[in-house]
Amino acid sequence: MSPENARTRLENGNERFVESRAAHPHQSPERRKEISGGQHPFAAILTCSDSRVVPEILFDQGLGDLFVVRIAGNLVDDAVLDTMEYGAAHLDVPLIVVLGHTRCGAVAAAVSGASSPRHMRALHEALEPAVRAARDDAGDAIDNASRRNVILQVERLRRAGPKLAELCEARRLHIVGAMYDIETGAVDWLPE
Repeated sequence: MSPENARTRLENGNERFVESRAAHPHQSPERRKEISGGQHPFAAILTCSDSRVVPEILFDQGLGDLFVVRIAGNLVDDAVLDTMEYGAAHLDVPLIVVLGHTRCGAVAAAVSGASSPRHMRALHEALEPAVRAARDDAGDAIDNASRRNVILQVERLRRAGPKLAELCEARRLHIVGAMYDIETGAVDWLPE
């Protein structure tokens, strides 16, 4: 599948989800058996661990369709980078989507600037560049910082390691950003 076809499949699935006409594909016992021998997802999604953001549901996909990594703030660290590289290089995933979302609690905590418990410091520090970049943006500070964070994480993946860059250069992989609106259910694709 081409990166463009993978994105179109996600766009169509999100449209079905928003319009309450989800098809719920690839969720049968036959599908479980079909994919028991290996996986061939058509897209990788890096998104937040927020329970309201479930890529398989909001893109109306099923078992084996998506290679999903969830981490608070949809941040790229070394483990996430290795995971995304595995998806692209070994599973031949043609599209990586960094999916942020509105009303993100991790970003809200970083925007507030309040002192954080010890276990949250790394998260706040990782989100700080996005918070700074969005400081003068008009509109909602949290959603603006979330959007800026998506852009920064897309850039990080595109620059990371030789393998992802090589696949992007060969046009076998696209890395894009998007924002999910938790109220409307719609995914807004960011400009490339």
